[in-house]
Amino acid sequence: MSQTVSAAMPQQHRFYEDLLALPLGTLMISFGIVLFAKATLLTGGAAGLALLLQFGTGADFSLLFFVINLPFYWLAFRRMGLPFTLRTFAAVGLVSVFVWATPGWFRIEAVAPLYAAIAGGVAMGLGLLALARHRTAIGGVNILALYLQERHGLRAGWVQLGIDAAIFAAALFVLPPDKVALSLVGTLVLNAILGMNHKPGRYMAVS
Repeated sequence: MSQTVSAAMPQQHRFYEDLLALPLGTLMISFGIVLFAKATLLTGGAAGLALLLQFGTGADFSLLFFVINLPFYWLAFRRMGLPFTLRTFAAVGLVSVFVWATPGWFRIEAVAPLYAAIAGGVAMGLGLLALARHRTAIGGVNILALYLQERHGLRAGWVQLGIDAAIFAAALFVLPPDKVALSLVGTLVLNAILGMNHKPGRYMAVS
């Protein structure tokens, strides 16, 4: 009986496993963002807002993404604790650095928007999945949604959906409708990857 119970207990991730997940997950996310940026597509959350501001103003994505996330670290600390906050800070920093550095490592002269939407969505979904399984995030929108749910009783899922909907609505004033439609395709692919693979009880290890 005790053996059955212990076998079902979550296993703790080793420190080096958490450490390896950060660069691997953020590198995949960064590749997806680079594909989206090259094809002039966007996604939801803080990354989507940073891409939208980049398209609208010409400002650097890496700087925008890093700055947008700054206000949310206090909420992360209050709700998730110091280890989660430090991992998230490191992940955001790595994504910013990787997106900034990638054009110096290889150049994408042209990419079909549909391919960018699908491949970029897959890459970001797998990267986010790797980070989520090691209790790490890269965006402040989810943290804000959880905070508003806890503090004001607003459902986190609806809050996040509302923020993402606002980003895509604003994109209609910046991007052509076909690019917004393809952005939705990429975001659906990303969420399908997470939905199919990040379910309660399917992956028991914890960080």
